[in-house]
Amino acid sequence: MSILLVTGTDTGVGKTVVTAALAATAGAAGCTVAVLKPAQTGVGPGEESDMDTVARLAAPVTVKTLADYPDPLAPAAAARAAGRPALALDSVLTTVTELRAAHDVVLIEGAGGLLVPMGVGWTTADLAQQLGGPVIVVAHAGLGTLNHTGLTLEALSRRGIPAFVVIGSWPARPELVHRTNLTDLPGSRVGVVPEGVAGWPLERFTASAPKWFSTEFITEVLTSDED
Repeated sequence: MSILLVTGTDTGVGKTVVTAALAATAGAAGCTVAVLKPAQTGVGPGEESDMDTVARLAAPVTVKTLADYPDPLAPAAAARAAGRPALALDSVLTTVTELRAAHDVVLIEGAGGLLVPMGVGWTTADLAQQLGGPVIVVAHAGLGTLNHTGLTLEALSRRGIPAFVVIGSWPARPELVHRTNLTDLPGSRVGVVPEGVAGWPLERFTASAPKWFSTEFITEVLTSDED
């Protein structure tokens, strides 16, 4: 079974679409897939949540959100602002264990970057340590990504957590900075997801998603049956 945590170098880098693409790729390989969002913030009435997007694009067996806060803040701050209990790390781990028992692949999408406070006293990095990795780091393609990606990978390495890099929104017309970043991006890059695919219909998205990741990553990490 595979458990993968998806984080980003920042907010707005394409974590949700990459999570959907991973779910679609695992599904195409014949795996049953669950996608968990521990904490959703900043989604108003009638707006599409991250798990709504994943369900629309990839139709995994299960999508689940544990906590939902209205303000567009880090989850710990959003809980405080809403006067609601902060999400507990133990409740996330318990849910992951339950999902793991019933699915071949469990994907967990974080909020913002690796060190964003998710609850009282814990971050996505703490969750990654408890799960043991691997972590998918979603990076943007443009200026600044080399530094942001390098810092995220260094933080994971210091914690002994294996990581893979996916570019979350590759432009249709890449410029010089995008092409050089593609060469110079630190870490093990295993995927490139094109921009604009969030608006695709289910059939097109699920058929295309496996082409965005390396074959080795799909077989050895995403759909591996090693426990």
